[in-house]
Amino acid sequence: MAKKRILWQLFPSYLLIIFTVLLAVGVYTSNSLREFYYDRTAEDLKARAWLVERQVVRKTSPFDPSFLNTLSRDLGTKTNTRITIIDLSGKVLGDSHEDPSRMDNHADRPEFRTALRGEIGMALRFSNTLEEQMMYLAVPIIREDILSGVVRTSIPTTFIDRALRTVELKIGGVGLVVALLAGAISLLVSRRISRPLEQMKHVAETIAKGEWKEKLPVASDSVEISALSDALNQMAVQLAERIRTITHQRNESEAVLSSMVEGVLAVDAMEKVIRLNKAAGKLLEIEPSTAEGRPIEQVVRNSHLREFIERTLGGIANVETDLTIGNQNEIFLQAHGAALKDIRGNSIGAVIVLNDVTRLRRLETVRKDFVANVSHELKTPITLIKGFLETLQQGALDDREEAERFLNIMVKQVERLNAIIEDLLSLSRLEQDSGKPEMSMEKTSVQQILESAIRDCELKAQDKNTTVQLNCSSELEVLANPPLMSQAVLNLVDNALKYSEPGGQIEVEALATETEIVIEVQDRGCGIDSSHLPRLFERFYRVDQARSRQLGGTGLGLAIVKHIAQAHGGSVSVNSTLGKGSRFSIRLPIT
Repeated sequence: MAKKRILWQLFPSYLLIIFTVLLAVGVYTSNSLREFYYDRTAEDLKARAWLVERQVVRKTSPFDPSFLNTLSRDLGTKTNTRITIIDLSGKVLGDSHEDPSRMDNHADRPEFRTALRGEIGMALRFSNTLEEQMMYLAVPIIREDILSGVVRTSIPTTFIDRALRTVELKIGGVGLVVALLAGAISLLVSRRISRPLEQMKHVAETIAKGEWKEKLPVASDSVEISALSDALNQMAVQLAERIRTITHQRNESEAVLSSMVEGVLAVDAMEKVIRLNKAAGKLLEIEPSTAEGRPIEQVVRNSHLREFIERTLGGIANVETDLTIGNQNEIFLQAHGAALKDIRGNSIGAVIVLNDVTRLRRLETVRKDFVANVSHELKTPITLIKGFLETLQQGALDDREEAERFLNIMVKQVERLNAIIEDLLSLSRLEQDSGKPEMSMEKTSVQQILESAIRDCELKAQDKNTTVQLNCSSELEVLANPPLMSQAVLNLVDNALKYSEPGGQIEVEALATETEIVIEVQDRGCGIDSSHLPRLFERFYRVDQARSRQLGGTGLGLAIVKHIAQAHGGSVSVNSTLGKGSRFSIRLPIT
């Protein structure tokens, strides 16, 4: 059903009431006037009939038809009334409008029969003689207390109808004017009632849109509307204050959740996502805006996390577990779950806090590997030295040639221990000094750094009959610590010499991009399998441990290169192909 404005509900109702009242008053007035006219006419006819009855009684005895007919005509003409004189048998003796001899017997007329009983008879009916509606009134003729006949007077009711029609038209005209005036007043009253309500509707719509500036005028003739306007204004003020408070709290919670490193995931009792911050979306690889409102099984593809959420929704106060997500790059998460409860203590959902402990786990793995590798790297030379010393104590010292061979081996192992310790100390210093402003940095020629590193490896290159080719512009400069950067390049060149075949070639190149300077060392050696590349810069990580030790490496050279690059705000990377060689790159920012 179509809704209407309150104006068009009130105004038609008022019009209906007005026209109903006017119609009822008009009908009642018309009927009352008709009855009044008929009563007055009947009284007038009765008076005329009694006057004729007196004339008949006084002047004729017995009845003389000729006299009665003449009397009827004379009096009827003067009074404009039809007068009929009838004997007791119903025969017409005289009539003011017709010849009595041609008139029917009136014994069956109701007014005549009533008059025969000594009463006044009255009737309204159509006259066949005059062919119009007539009012008849009959009175008995009493002579010496004896009923002798009946005098009947009548007039047409047409003039009554005309008079009533005239009055009704006047009443109708006045009623129409009154109706129009009342309709106009009703329209004004309806608008006066509906206008404040329409203003309230408009203000309510602006409030619904979040606009609070417009207020309702409280002034009104109606106590109820004034009270309603005042209540609506107060409600708007209180609602605006509450929404400001809610918005402020929401912004605070959004800021807190957005700035949290931990991922926060909230679900309702039906396991639908109700909140997801950016950190959780990043960890779970989900877009927060598209996840809210969806079932958790459609959002999260990790079965362990879904089971953990189900356990949390099961009512356990606090739940903790470790999760692993991701296929190629595994991410380790520590999940804490708690049930969400309303003010009555009923469970309405669960909130899950996810901590990314991947770095800690990897650092723990590196630490374990580092401890194991350090123990292994230190134990091997110590075991060799101890074994040779025991051999010398047991008599090998007497064999000078054998003793010298043992001592040479022990010297090499001591040198190896010393190199490991020196590299460990270098790493420790780099970790402590990395990023500190007191680390000496200066504008240095990149070409000088590369030439210094190549010179230090010159003898080893000659021993392997390997050439080192330098390609660098003399104008290229970098903000760096020259000794550290030279050591990093030296380690890369030394590493390339170790794994290059004799007679090969090593290329050292430096170039500048828009944002960084790239130093690259390319060898044509055996290359490195791609499975080893992610861990190649870890401490003591060796691709081929037997060959690495045989070549005299400590397993810390590339780790030192990585930390030197990081100390300069840069990075290190490697590209390698088995059987074709490796390319190591140090990337340093220009500024």
